[in-house]
Amino acid sequence: MRDGIGIVAAGTSDLPVAREAARTLEFLGFSAPVIADVGVAGLWRLMRRLEEIRGWRVVIATAGMEGALFSVLAGLVDAPVIAVPTSVGYGVAAGGTVALHTALASCAPGVLTVNIDNGFGAAAAAVKIMNKM
Repeated sequence: MRDGIGIVAAGTSDLPVAREAARTLEFLGFSAPVIADVGVAGLWRLMRRLEEIRGWRVVIATAGMEGALFSVLAGLVDAPVIAVPTSVGYGVAAGGTVALHTALASCAPGVLTVNIDNGFGAAAAAVKIMNKM
């Protein structure tokens, strides 16, 4: 039996948005573990947690900078991945717009995207998905 919803944060800087999603889920009656600091710049960190992540029915992923985590994760799991671009980053990361564009342009199957820093919206979408299962 697969567990419910889980949250993955690319970096520790993405944790405020991941925690917003977790708090929203808790308010709505769902408990969701948060796995942090598993961005693709250190792919081995994600791979070490992959079996745990594959057990979830819905994955919420938060990432800033270039947002590469969304496509990589969606290519490795069969659950829907709700991409939450974060405003974390510097230079051309442009307050989260690069991560947003990456999420929207992903060719990986099953990536759903909410707006920048919208942990609440991601949690609400995850609950709606879970309630239909």
